[in-house]
Amino acid sequence: MLMLKNQDFKWIIGAAILVRLIAVIFSPGYGMHDDHFLIIESSSSWANGSDYNNWLPWSEGNAGHPEGHSFTYVGLNFIYFYCMKFIGVVDPKILMFFNRLIHALVSMLVVVYGIKITEKLANIKQAKIVGWLLAVLWIIPFLSVRNLVESAAIPFLVWGVWLLIREKNGRDFLWAGLVIGFAVSFRYQIGVFALGVAAIYFFRFQWKAFSFFCSGVLAMFILTQGLVDFLIWGYPFAELWAYITYNMNEGTAYLPNTNYFMYFYVLIGVFFVPLGFLMLFGFFKSWKKYALLFVPTLIFILFHTLYPNRQERFILTILPIFIILGVLGYELLAESKRKNKIWNSSWIAFWVLNIPFLLFASTMYSKKSRVEAMDAIAGNNLKNEVILLEGSASNKVSMLPRFYANDWSVATVDRTDSLTSWKRNDTLGYDYIFFFDEQDLAKRINESKKVYPKMTLVKECEPSLLDKLLRTLNPRNSNEYIEVWKTNE
Repeated sequence: MLMLKNQDFKWIIGAAILVRLIAVIFSPGYGMHDDHFLIIESSSSWANGSDYNNWLPWSEGNAGHPEGHSFTYVGLNFIYFYCMKFIGVVDPKILMFFNRLIHALVSMLVVVYGIKITEKLANIKQAKIVGWLLAVLWIIPFLSVRNLVESAAIPFLVWGVWLLIREKNGRDFLWAGLVIGFAVSFRYQIGVFALGVAAIYFFRFQWKAFSFFCSGVLAMFILTQGLVDFLIWGYPFAELWAYITYNMNEGTAYLPNTNYFMYFYVLIGVFFVPLGFLMLFGFFKSWKKYALLFVPTLIFILFHTLYPNRQERFILTILPIFIILGVLGYELLAESKRKNKIWNSSWIAFWVLNIPFLLFASTMYSKKSRVEAMDAIAGNNLKNEVILLEGSASNKVSMLPRFYANDWSVATVDRTDSLTSWKRNDTLGYDYIFFFDEQDLAKRINESKKVYPKMTLVKECEPSLLDKLLRTLNPRNSNEYIEVWKTNE
């Protein structure tokens, strides 16, 4: 491999490390509900002897059955939090700094193996293009430091694909199966990609590759899902069956979306226009020569397209493979001045837009007001404190991350109706009041002071610039201003 000997590749690796470190430092918070409340809140609460989501069968609030969440990725985060607690690191912001750093470093596998795959299949020129896109495409550094299973699984998927492409000997197919099987245990839907790979080997009568690859996937899946679930629930694949049952019965009604082209719009949109259309064209152009990558990727896209619950993040898992195929496929076109002119002008337009988007995305503090509000009450030496979440002006409040309060005994009560009492009951009040939104804020505070005359302001928590922008674009993004007041009861 010429990658490490080529100065251009050293620049690519350096740029990839730099933008990821920027995201580690300047992009705290969490991106969406799932990457925090299903991963961080669960795993960190386990490390502190609690069970935030009541997923474990021995927890008092458990429903008595699995709820369909793979324990692989959340379990790895539990090990991380447990080890950090063991060495005395308990500050939530410090914990998440190193958590982002680990994710950023692991994400470098995507850049390195993406370059290797492209160089192996094509040439150095195409490998450089793919390398730059994987290194500094505006959305990738932000995703690289988040705790979404859709993005956390990507390094293992790309690593496994490299082992398939390298195919030095039969063991590579086995190792590829093990690594991709590990990715499947992060996110079950990646199994569709693995089935696509197996189908290619099967219909090509490549029995050695088929048997070794399938053995690796099955062995890893049995280990991470069968054995782990057996130890927790007493029978194997408990969470997998619960996940399948839930999605068959209820998942189709969750956030229904009738846009069958949504995922292609997403894949086009991340590259802007016109480069996004060229990448899509190249992707479909690659189908014959690079079928081993194209078929599993297309099956993955079609699976998510046909399933009624469509969310943009679901497709991000195969973004690196789409990049590789898009670049390789466009290169298959016959050489011409027109082809080069279109590509060069599209590339220029891409960089003009990508650089500011990259800087913006890599430095955004997502869900800032919620994180800072809970951080404001950390270390207050109170136990079992109760917070009133006051959102009567907009008739709604947001779910707050207890992780940043560093106290799992915190309880919250919503107040979304102005007629609701400011007291828990006739004798008990609240320890804190979090006021959501600036609408009628002074009026609401004055009303609360009639009940809590000794109230003091603890912190004013402004949403980040990105949070404000997202809320302006779509009011469903409840990235609101929050004021934290202590009642001094």
